[in-house]
Amino acid sequence: MTKERAKAGTPSHEPGRVDPAETTGDSALVSSLIEPYRRELHVHCYRLLGSLQEAEDLVQETMLRAWQHFDTFKGHASLRTWLYSIATNACLDTLKKRPPRTLPAAASPAMNPLTPIAPAPAESLWLEPFPDLWLAVATDNPEARVSRHESVSFAFLTVLQLLPPRQRAILLLSDVLDWRASEVAHLLSTSVSAVNSALHRARVTLTKNYHPEQQERIQVSSADRATSELLAM
Repeated sequence: MTKERAKAGTPSHEPGRVDPAETTGDSALVSSLIEPYRRELHVHCYRLLGSLQEAEDLVQETMLRAWQHFDTFKGHASLRTWLYSIATNACLDTLKKRPPRTLPAAASPAMNPLTPIAPAPAESLWLEPFPDLWLAVATDNPEARVSRHESVSFAFLTVLQLLPPRQRAILLLSDVLDWRASEVAHLLSTSVSAVNSALHRARVTLTKNYHPEQQERIQVSSADRATSELLAM
């Protein structure tokens, strides 16, 4: 393992392990220990769910579960790992109950004036934008395959919605948070081989459907066109 990875705060190298025995009966101390993780858990849940409101609800549920059941935290893994386990599994339970989110342009074909207008879906599950301010204080892990800012872009999140929920979670934990396969396997109560297999399939899907350089060219082209239009006025 490289020095950079060791400094990045991956589960096995989180500074300041918590001794559960020191928190017995001290609810204020428990709150002070878990609260610093709220923002990064919110970002993690948003990546999984594609919704700020759902992410906020699931983080609140995670914090409540952690506070109520802190006596089940044995200290074998880091506190961060334990909280991510609660949050990830809560998100996976939610994802089982609803269809994937997407963008309106991806959900609806181009308008054809010769065909009837399709009825609106009963419930619109669109991806919701992520506030850049939340990532202002975050630093990228140099070992991660996907940067934090890229991981909350609409282009990346739209492709994530093509993945089954568990593949999505494994990809995020592995390629954004840079967890080892053994750590992901422990979190999801599965085998390392199952994690590696799911991660391979997820990366294949990502490679086929995620082309950030094309999105960047489109954005630059649109900006140039808007600038030209302003200069022509």
